[in-house]
Amino acid sequence: TGWDPIDEVMDGGLGAGELGVVVAPAGIGKTWCLQNIGAHSVKEGLNVVHYTLELNQNYVGLRYDTVFSGVTTSDIKFYQDDVKKKIAALKGTLLIKYFPTKSATVQTLSSHLKQIELQGIKPDLVLVDYADILRGIGTEKRHILENIYEDLRGLAGEYEVPIWTASQANRSSLEEEIIDASKVAEAYSKVMIADFVVSVSRKVEDKIANTSRFHVIKNRFGIDGVTFPASMNTNIGKIDIYESSTQSGKE
Repeated sequence: TGWDPIDEVMDGGLGAGELGVVVAPAGIGKTWCLQNIGAHSVKEGLNVVHYTLELNQNYVGLRYDTVFSGVTTSDIKFYQDDVKKKIAALKGTLLIKYFPTKSATVQTLSSHLKQIELQGIKPDLVLVDYADILRGIGTEKRHILENIYEDLRGLAGEYEVPIWTASQANRSSLEEEIIDASKVAEAYSKVMIADFVVSVSRKVEDKIANTSRFHVIKNRFGIDGVTFPASMNTNIGKIDIYESSTQSGKE
């Protein structure tokens, strides 16, 4: 992920065929978290495919430009040359594909991945922003979501790539210090299916102070139930996660 404390508890990060989930209430920064993971992978020279089902692809691209350059999204137009230089120096490739909310199924993503493999691009990481708004099969919301998450994990296995996605937390979690498994909206089975689940909580005072907390809900690779303090500046998409015992963590 590029966040040392998280990579440490994950024993290096997600492997091929594994599913990671970022859980947070609306407006907290789920997309920024996924983009941080994507941006780090591109810097490492990997091929990243980012599916967006909410924001359009140009805007997602702009936000990636912000993460890469540290220039706020609204100011990028004034610093185009600097931003272009930074992006030209990146080693990996980033492909952003937009599907309207509830129009794409996991099968749609699978067909698209096949297409890009035929064009000679082998994805190393897939980001789905976000799984809850994919179209699923079934009548009851719980079962629909369970099927979506099972299919996503199946997709990760079929293409032998790690997949990161995000999930909505309940409205009641907005003012929680820490979001635990009971706050995952609609279907607890999402937590059971995923290999790694981390929640992000930001109260109003956190938004003002640019801080947040990352809590490991589930971890197939090691310890869970741990919480890490983080600085999270959504103006420039900068997220840093610290060990609580370190100086930066205490601050």
